[in-house]
Amino acid sequence: MQALVIGAGAVGTKVAQQLLSSNTVDKIILRDTSPEKLGVASKTLGNRVEVEHFPFSQNMDADLVIVASPRGTQLEAVKKAVSLRRPTVVVSDGLSETVSILSLEKEAFEFGVPVVVGTGFAPGLSCVLTAYGKSLLEKTEEIHVSKMGTGGPACALVHHRALSRMYFGWREDKWDKRLGGSGRELLWFPEPVGPQDCYHAALSDPILLHNAFPEVSRISAKMAATRRDRFTAFFPMLSPPHDEGGIGAIRVELRGSNNGVQENIVLGVSEHPALAAASVTALTSEYILKQKINLNHMSTLALIVEPSEFLSELTKRSISVEIFEGDKTTV
Repeated sequence: MQALVIGAGAVGTKVAQQLLSSNTVDKIILRDTSPEKLGVASKTLGNRVEVEHFPFSQNMDADLVIVASPRGTQLEAVKKAVSLRRPTVVVSDGLSETVSILSLEKEAFEFGVPVVVGTGFAPGLSCVLTAYGKSLLEKTEEIHVSKMGTGGPACALVHHRALSRMYFGWREDKWDKRLGGSGRELLWFPEPVGPQDCYHAALSDPILLHNAFPEVSRISAKMAATRRDRFTAFFPMLSPPHDEGGIGAIRVELRGSNNGVQENIVLGVSEHPALAAASVTALTSEYILKQKINLNHMSTLALIVEPSEFLSELTKRSISVEIFEGDKTTV
């Protein structure tokens, strides 16, 4: 089998590494428009990887297409993959681009093409955590996602802008629009991240989660930020972020009930976001190639994987989930 990984950044390169390690594919084509990124990748990935210095949406001769390219390039790549009837996995964390990709749902259905949207740290792992938490409740009324950290330069740029853009959450049967950087809330994340001030931001988690769970009355997403982050979000990013990003975390809180008794469930993961995103994307890709996912249309991880099994597989890749119950306990 052959996989095409579009984007040789912090996430794409790690996806290629994990797929090769699992022996799920015989060959990987790694494509990027940056010769520098491809040069670095070719030195570390070995002879089972063919690097291509081509536009992202060029020819896609592969059994699976994995889109891990920067913001603004993913939509065209997904359009091309769907038109060629190639199974596709999209990391996708930018809000506006995620909405545009979801608009291709009709085409994916008509062509019978499996497309999984949102397979990163958040959205991605956040969606699987939500599905797991929801399985512990008889009724789920609210879902609240929070995130801290970025997976590399492209991801950092998306998050930098998210604080200055309009936030969209779901609240009582309509979209709740608020200014990014508003709604300060102190929230717990797994150690070593700990408590962080979080704010509304233009994140795509509510869009994907409402698409998966339309019966839930409230869905929100916030991002950890400092005062400096909120102020500089309205200006261009002047200093480039670290290639890999630092340690990050996600937190998913579900509010609902069991046997008529109100319950809150808080799940969390702390990890380098690029590594976690690559693990989720690689595992999703393996599921599709091994036909463990029966999919012929566009969907999200929250609906197509058995969450306990998926999280158990991630544990083997050192991605551990914690439940906060005053004292944290590991799932």
